Amino acid sequence: VVGSALMARSINPEVLVVAVAYAALSLLWWWWPSERRPASHGELMLSPRQALATVGIDMASFAILSFVDRGFNVNTAALMALPVLMTAVLMPRFMALAVAAAATLILLGGAVIEGMLKTNLTASLTPAGLTGFGLFTVALLVSELSSRLAREQRSARGNMELARQQAQLNRLVIEEMPEGVMAIDRQGRVRTANPSARRLLSAHGQTPAAPFQLRGVPAWEPLVSAIEKAFTSPLRRDESREIQLTFDDHTRRVLRMRLKFTRGRDLQNLDDVCVMFLEDLRTVQGRIRQDKLAAMGRMSAGIAHEIRNPLAAIAQANELMAEDARTPEQQTLTAMVADNVERLKRIVDDILAVAPGARPAAPAIDLERMLKSVIDDWLRLNPDAQQASLLTVDTRGLPPRELGSVASVVFEPEHLRRVLVNLMDNALRHGSGQAGAIVVSAQVLSVSDHAPQAMVSVRSDGPVIDGDTERSLFEPFFSTRSRGTGLGLYICRELCERHGAS
Repeated sequence: VVGSALMARSINPEVLVVAVAYAALSLLWWWWPSERRPASHGELMLSPRQALATVGIDMASFAILSFVDRGFNVNTAALMALPVLMTAVLMPRFMALAVAAAATLILLGGAVIEGMLKTNLTASLTPAGLTGFGLFTVALLVSELSSRLAREQRSARGNMELARQQAQLNRLVIEEMPEGVMAIDRQGRVRTANPSARRLLSAHGQTPAAPFQLRGVPAWEPLVSAIEKAFTSPLRRDESREIQLTFDDHTRRVLRMRLKFTRGRDLQNLDDVCVMFLEDLRTVQGRIRQDKLAAMGRMSAGIAHEIRNPLAAIAQANELMAEDARTPEQQTLTAMVADNVERLKRIVDDILAVAPGARPAAPAIDLERMLKSVIDDWLRLNPDAQQASLLTVDTRGLPPRELGSVASVVFEPEHLRRVLVNLMDNALRHGSGQAGAIVVSAQVLSVSDHAPQAMVSVRSDGPVIDGDTERSLFEPFFSTRSRGTGLGLYICRELCERHGAS
């Protein structure tokens, strides 16, 4: 209509009315509030109401336009292809075929009317029939292509969701890694960094979240130099290196660094991004030390088992020699052998107490009675402490037995005895020796959202432990005494952790 107006051609009023009505319906459909809401994610099909309002109106308008055409030469076949295409893309296949059938009927109806008017029905029906066949073919082909496209889109959406989940899992794993991980480019710009890496790069707390620049910070210059060297020396790019960071407050931190590079598409050249793995050297050394201790513990347990039999033979032979000892020198030697045999027995028992292996479940024991039994036995073995009233017991924090309440703990009795004896021996050894120098107390603690817990403490009035000693206090074979085995507190901690205590 607009083209005819521009070319100053006469316009059929009926055609003009149909065109204006179709334009008005299109604008009304666009303006209607219910149709202005965005479609839901992934919606590819038209609802029946939308199909009736769009495809139906299109076909009705085009049919009316073809019937009222009088010399305007409207290409109705081309217009009918539009609703067929839209239906084939957005609706099921049977609906596309139904629309193609309706369009064919409209074309055949128009051809019949035209043939009756021109008295040449065959010449009018042949193009209409061929056009209808073409509409059916277009509907089938476009519907098949649309179905394949929809399947590919669903598959792509599923793959994107899997990729998103995998990316989240990777991010969670990297965020929780104790090892520092950073992605850095050639210019020293950190693109991403997990919390462990940000803590290692800061003297206190964490560095700001990535991205950030390593260049320009004096403390990070060793990192920048190592990255530049790795990019220029590809043969040594995967080796571990140790670098030292010196922060503004003059604190130092030695890190072990490893670099990994990604390859380009040709699998030959390196990308401009590398992944850096950082670990505190103290953590690495601690892990190595723990591995050595574990191996040494297994070996020590095996040796302890082998020592028991010859040690028993030595003890028995020494008892036989003690019966025949007549002179003071002989009695002194046999007593020395007996003392050292007992010392070796204690060392073997201590090693076997923490040796790995399956053990039966610990029973529930009465804590107050267990404390009384252990303390009485310990006082009998240390009469000087009993005479000087060195030990004070405080169980006021436990439930009163008069009311029928008993504080029970799940702990192997012999293991608890060993822990308490070791702690009281240390308290006696390092205490002042005054009355009340050693205090053993027990109480029940109420913890929110957890079952009540019992706390047993052994303390003395001895000097405060210095920092260097405190750091190594629970390491095996560490002792401040020349004749100490260094296993006492280590065994205490191992036995407590084995029973869920600390």
